[in-house]
Amino acid sequence: MARSIEPLVVGKVVGDVVDMFSPAAEFTVHYGPKQVSNGCEIKPSAAIDKPKVQILGPRNQTNFYTLVMVDPDAPSPSEPTLREWLHWLVVDIPEGFDATKGKELVAYMGPQPPTGIHRYVFVLFRQRGGSLAGVTPPDGRSNFSTRQFGAHYGLGLPVAAVYFNSQKEPATRKR
Repeated sequence: MARSIEPLVVGKVVGDVVDMFSPAAEFTVHYGPKQVSNGCEIKPSAAIDKPKVQILGPRNQTNFYTLVMVDPDAPSPSEPTLREWLHWLVVDIPEGFDATKGKELVAYMGPQPPTGIHRYVFVLFRQRGGSLAGVTPPDGRSNFSTRQFGAHYGLGLPVAAVYFNSQKEPATRKR
């Protein structure tokens, strides 16, 4: 049923972004025909447009999910403990539907790694008690904390996560 958490531990998603959790849901993330799998590489140019994120399971309009996409490798000299860069935030996604059926609080922003390899992590939370009324978007994209966001809104531990790697593409050479 649910994915193994081992690749998330090896990729340091568990630890850097989320605490240890037991996968309890399934979701898929596709950039065009390419499905995101833990540790795969996706070029920034292939991830300009928001991906199709599908919450698997029976269509159920009473079970809702929150999707967070972050880059934990974005540098933040001011607060190294809150160094995630928020790329996307969608709440109230009904089970069995895709993210377009939810409420987008922070618009999607594709990967823009300045140097080195960056991990882009999708974290899925099951909302307790239906819709997330009163949730407000963060002030900015920098210094986001997936853990603090989940705790603040009573989401508990994630139910699923997946990540991909991306690095800056070489510039095309002009003569």
